[in-house]
Amino acid sequence: MFVATGILLSRLIGLVRQRVIAHYFGLGPDADAWSAAFRIPNALQNLFGDQALSASFIPVYASLLAKGDRREADRVAGAVASLLTLLVAILVLAGIATTPWLIAVIAPGFSGEKRELTITLVRILFPGAGLLVMSAWCLGVLNSHHRFLLSYTAPVLWNLAIIATLVFFGEGTPLPLLAQRLALGSVVGSALQFGIQLPVVWRLAPNLRFTLDLTSEHVRTVVRNFGPVFISRGVVQLSAYVDQLLATLLPTGAVAAITNAQTLSTLPISLFGMAVSAAELPAMSGITGAAAERHTALRERLEGGLRQIAFFVVPSAVAFLALGDIVAAALFQSGRFTHGDAVYVWGILAGSAVGLLASTLGRLYSSTYYALRDTRTPLRCAIVRVVLTTVLGYLCAIPLPRWLGIDPVWGAAGLTASAGVAGWVEMLMLRSTLATRIGPTRVPASHLAKLWAAAIAAAAVGWAVKLTFFPPDPLLDALVVLGPFGIAYFGITSALGIPESARVLSRVRLRSTNGATESQRHGNPHRDQK
Repeated sequence: MFVATGILLSRLIGLVRQRVIAHYFGLGPDADAWSAAFRIPNALQNLFGDQALSASFIPVYASLLAKGDRREADRVAGAVASLLTLLVAILVLAGIATTPWLIAVIAPGFSGEKRELTITLVRILFPGAGLLVMSAWCLGVLNSHHRFLLSYTAPVLWNLAIIATLVFFGEGTPLPLLAQRLALGSVVGSALQFGIQLPVVWRLAPNLRFTLDLTSEHVRTVVRNFGPVFISRGVVQLSAYVDQLLATLLPTGAVAAITNAQTLSTLPISLFGMAVSAAELPAMSGITGAAAERHTALRERLEGGLRQIAFFVVPSAVAFLALGDIVAAALFQSGRFTHGDAVYVWGILAGSAVGLLASTLGRLYSSTYYALRDTRTPLRCAIVRVVLTTVLGYLCAIPLPRWLGIDPVWGAAGLTASAGVAGWVEMLMLRSTLATRIGPTRVPASHLAKLWAAAIAAAAVGWAVKLTFFPPDPLLDALVVLGPFGIAYFGITSALGIPESARVLSRVRLRSTNGATESQRHGNPHRDQK
């Protein structure tokens, strides 16, 4: 509940951030430079934060807390923070010094002013990425204490800093200068995101001491587990940078358009895959008992999470595929971002829909391995995914459009679709290998068939409304079309007896009833005195 709420708030303000960026930059060369520059230092956060720290740090730290050994838990947290700070500081300085070489490798298609602007932006952004890594460490401490809301709403401050920078400096500022100020605003936001979590971390871990302590066996366990996860995340990052490298070889606007499409496609992954995985990892890590009992408990939690994820992600994939133009226009069509740009983003988003369910389910499967202290199996599966993404991505982005005689700019959609195919292969590998450890787990085929049928029928309702009404405003268009789509999906899944639909609807009715009761009580102050 708190994880989903926190991620929802963060992602919603993230969508506002991306809309404001699109308003001022559109899909021009400066937008490409910003998108490419932001991804390079952001690799630090993705490599060291998020899954890497969660997989190596949280299982050890949460296990110590569950055993009541809070002093040793705080000792481990302080040692991990010290090691992380030292390592990230070295990498930030090295990254700033080697930025021109990084650009040559990551964005070979950039030249001239676009390349120079990208170099400048990367150097500004690197320190902020280091702060975001430390923010991820705070998240690990907070999540282990089941304080999910703050850790997942803290990024709101980062997003607000970026939005405020654009609103304050946006009008009348040349785009290259505005991009530099935007990068500075991002660094300020990173500091705010890290700083707001520290006081709560100190309160939850009063014995925290920042020392380079490798004498503890628990600290050494974190370090040992961190290595394979770090390599696994590095492999995934390599896949992302292969996509970016190929995108820089496409016409101007492809890099920025892929960034906008990924902002949308990662929303359901974050809201449902990340939310469920983040909530389940500490719970799974704390399961004790005999092997058979533990495996049974893991299967039950995993299958419940898989069904919950599928219920929300299946309609998201169908909406991206069938109604992506409505979604992209509602969120981004403003200022320099035109309707044609929204249609282009729709094509890329439709490609992302291919692997949306697999990528989201794969996150929960990986978390289950991490709870079992197995970080090597997800690494092997990630390597297979990267190889497939690289080969298929090149074929679908560069030669395929030429063979089909279509505009090369649509190679960007080939990139996202090929990544989706690779995501399915990775998820199926994770599932089959896990079955040999704890027994088979899956969402029943009949259950998935009902979800897909309900989502497709709901999309047909949305299309009927789209063809009937022609609102002049993209936001109004989205409300008119996506509203009936959502209502139809919940109505159909409820009629089909999908338990997740019944639970969501019962929560809505319960909150409505409680709200009405509270209103009646406040409306009659003497009621309780009778």
